[in-house]
Amino acid sequence: MLLHLNSNPELAQVIALSLLVGWLIDRYLGEPKSAWHPVVWIGQYLHFFGKLIAPVAVKGIPETFRALQKLRAYCLGAFFWLLAATVLVLIANEVEQVVSRFAWYWQALCLGILLKPLFSWRMLRDEVVAVESALTSSLDAGRLQLARLVSRDVQYLSEIEVRESAIETLTENLNDSVISALLWFVLAGLPGILLYRFANTADAMWGYRGEHGGRIWTWAGKWAARADDVLSWPGARLTALLMFVGSARLPSAALWREASATTSPNGGWPMGAIALILNIRLTKPSVYVLHACGANVNAQHIGKAIVVCERAILVWFALVGLMLLALYFLMSR
Repeated sequence: MLLHLNSNPELAQVIALSLLVGWLIDRYLGEPKSAWHPVVWIGQYLHFFGKLIAPVAVKGIPETFRALQKLRAYCLGAFFWLLAATVLVLIANEVEQVVSRFAWYWQALCLGILLKPLFSWRMLRDEVVAVESALTSSLDAGRLQLARLVSRDVQYLSEIEVRESAIETLTENLNDSVISALLWFVLAGLPGILLYRFANTADAMWGYRGEHGGRIWTWAGKWAARADDVLSWPGARLTALLMFVGSARLPSAALWREASATTSPNGGWPMGAIALILNIRLTKPSVYVLHACGANVNAQHIGKAIVVCERAILVWFALVGLMLLALYFLMSR
């Protein structure tokens, strides 16, 4: 929305109030029912067409046919991604145009209500807290709760690894579900955040490497994975910076080193930040080790990680609020 601020200084007020409305709904009401949740609708679309784009895993396929299969999977994955992205952006833009005819405070209220399902902090926090609560019952209960949050195999994870995975998921989704989502809303309004949430969900459902669920996803999900990498790039680095600022610390060169240790170009930034801030060791078996000299994660660290994330969110809202206030006065002169 900042892209249109020059033509309408009142947009600064609209953005600020809509963010506040969305945040209050998230804090006190939580998620809407699945039947009314746009991310659920997106997931249903991706699930349906995912079965069309990703070939069934079959052994003994001739190399020539395999090459054609890869090309077909990539082209179909790109086509159905672009089709949905285009439709979603057009719908969101049309809704925004209708809302723009209202007084600025009604615009903010409507946009805040529409914004809420496209970001989520309360549900993420509660799900991660539930992992620690489940671990107090048994390791199997903790693994079962963690399986609601991650796609990795949790069957053989130790208690420490369950907590590590919960903290990694918390910080990755601080970027995906909160900071990056809200950043795209501030920059490009409803079309921006809806496009981002679609890209992020498509990566989560299509962006696997190799076999998953009996289908081969490497080429079918390549477009979705790369699109999410591009759209999440600024937010991931901003999230890590906000985590350090909220903890009254300055990021060091060590953050770059830890972020580079993961296969993801973005996920390592918030995960590396939390590892350094809390001085803990985070691992994904056979994939990466972050801050190898840090302490083992214990029962207190999930709560501490949540505090770091909430402070980062507060810093985000404070900075955006000050920026919008300054822009409003500059544009109004």
